[in-house]
Amino acid sequence: MTFLRRIPWLLVGGVALGVALGLVYTWIVSPVTYVDAAPDALRSDFKDQYRVLIASAYQADGDLDRARARLASLRDPDPAAALTGQASALLAAGDPDGSAYALLQLAQAVQPPAPTAAASSTPTIIVVPATMPPTDTPFITDTPGGPPTDTPSVSETPFTPTVTPFLSATPRPSRTPTPTPGLPYALAAQETVCNANLLDALIQVQVRDAAGYPVPGVDILVTWDGGREHIFTGLKPELGNGYADFAMTPGIVYSVQVASGGAPVEGLEAPTCEAGGVTWWGSLRLVFQQP
Repeated sequence: MTFLRRIPWLLVGGVALGVALGLVYTWIVSPVTYVDAAPDALRSDFKDQYRVLIASAYQADGDLDRARARLASLRDPDPAAALTGQASALLAAGDPDGSAYALLQLAQAVQPPAPTAAASSTPTIIVVPATMPPTDTPFITDTPGGPPTDTPSVSETPFTPTVTPFLSATPRPSRTPTPTPGLPYALAAQETVCNANLLDALIQVQVRDAAGYPVPGVDILVTWDGGREHIFTGLKPELGNGYADFAMTPGIVYSVQVASGGAPVEGLEAPTCEAGGVTWWGSLRLVFQQP
């Protein structure tokens, strides 16, 4: 009877000894080694390195389909947001490895298109005349690499029906000024741009530092009812290192804010421009500057 009473304790001791020996074998003698793990199983810092490699490959070969497939293997809920978030963190740290620009380029390429507007009660008039008188509103651009001038330039050339292609982003040849840390941006100017040569109604953003120099790599948040998108200055250096734009959909109200701080500019809609009896959708120009 005494031996039978000791059997449960012997079983418990044997099980405990087996578990201990199993842990020693799996953790010390022959630990598990992962080989060819899926990208979504990687550690977060390794995922960041993988995104940099994907962005660098896309910058080299321009194969967007392959880049999308590689990003899909990470199983990020929003690949564009993951890319922009990683780029923003790198820019905040001074972009030590110079990969933020490649990440921003890929994020812009994979960004889903903005939703189309619902039917508006205001009719849209689209007219393409042979010639059109010049508009009274000048389109002011910053001079890349230097402080802006106060004298606007007004184009007096007549409108022609030729289509001007969009300018694609090209890499910056050298480092450009960076914003002073800790200083928020404030809206310095807002104006309507009635340029009939623009194919879309744009929110055109210029960002300057306290000295008036254009600043690249600034995260601009554009929001509207049911959507939001990040745009970054410097992706079109031919229009200025501090320039960024966003294509508006007429009938939708937008809000624009510098993501690093500052009050949002709300109630932005595509304005209506008219000249010589012709009506078209205009653009908005916002200038943010550090105090």
